[in-house]
Amino acid sequence: MKRGWLQCVRVALTRVFDQPASVYFDTVRKKSRAQVYLTEGARATRGQLAELRACLAEIRTWGVEMGRGRITSSRVRKEDWAESWKKHFPPMEVGPALLIKPSWSKRKPKGGQQVVTLDPGLSFGTGQHATTSFCLRELVRCRRAAEWQSFLDIGTGSGILAIAAAKLGYAPVEAFDFDPDAVRVAAENARVNHVARKLTLARRDVTRLPVTSSRRFQVVCANLIADLLVKESRRIIARVAPGGVLVLAGILAEEFDGVRRHYERAELRLLRTRREKEWRSGSFSHRASAVLGSRI
Repeated sequence: MKRGWLQCVRVALTRVFDQPASVYFDTVRKKSRAQVYLTEGARATRGQLAELRACLAEIRTWGVEMGRGRITSSRVRKEDWAESWKKHFPPMEVGPALLIKPSWSKRKPKGGQQVVTLDPGLSFGTGQHATTSFCLRELVRCRRAAEWQSFLDIGTGSGILAIAAAKLGYAPVEAFDFDPDAVRVAAENARVNHVARKLTLARRDVTRLPVTSSRRFQVVCANLIADLLVKESRRIIARVAPGGVLVLAGILAEEFDGVRRHYERAELRLLRTRREKEWRSGSFSHRASAVLGSRI
C-alpha cells in the first residue's frame, strides 16, 4: 500500500469524528499528516481517541510501515481560519478557456473564458490540488468545439469537474460520489454557478456499480485512490465510450506505474501523464480508438 495507508487514516478520522478529514505529505520533511477540524467548542473524547488508536493499530496489522506517529490537537482562532482561505486559494486559469476563482475574487475573465466560482469547503476539490488541476486541463484539452461530448465524473467531491464540464459545453454531464455531504455541496456549487439543470448529481458507490454499462461517456474522470482505481477498473472502463478518454487521478507517483500497467492490460493506452509534487495523473484511451466525440 506504501503511502496508501494515509488515505486509510483519513477515512478513520472521518468515521471517528464525523467530520471530513484531509491528508498531505511534506516532501521536504518527509512526513505525512492526516488531520480533521472539529466544530467550535467540540473536544475529542476519550472514547473517540481510544477508537482512533484502535483503528491505527488495525492498519498496522496489515503490514504497512506507518512509523511511530503521534496524535496531537490544537486550537485554531476563528479569525485566522476565515482569512487563511483567501491566502491559499487564488484564482486559477486553465488555459484560455477556463477561470476557477473563489467568490471573494474580483478577477475578471478574459474574452471567451468560462468562469467557475468555487469556495473552499467541506468537500475535496478547489482546482488547486495537483490531481484536480490535471483533470481540469484534460477537460479543456479534450473539448471539441461544436461537437457532442458527454462527461462522467466518478468521485465528484465539490463538483468542480462536472461544473467545469457543463460550462465548457459537455452534455450530458453526470457525476456521483459515495459521500452524501459531497453530493449536497456539489449540488449547491452547481446552483451558484447556474448549471444545476445542465448536470445530474447522484449518491453512488463505485464498488456497487454494474460491471457492464449501456451508458458510456466520451470523457470520464476518476479521481480516486490507486487501490480503488485498480480494484474497480472493470466498472470504470465499462463507462468509457469507444474512442473516449479516461482520466485517472488521485494516484501517488510511486503507485502510478502499477495503475498504468493494470489499465494497459485492459487494452487502454496512455495518452498523457503529469507529475506534480508527490502525485502523478494520466489520461488513457482504448487502443482501437474511434473518433472522439462521435455519438454512441
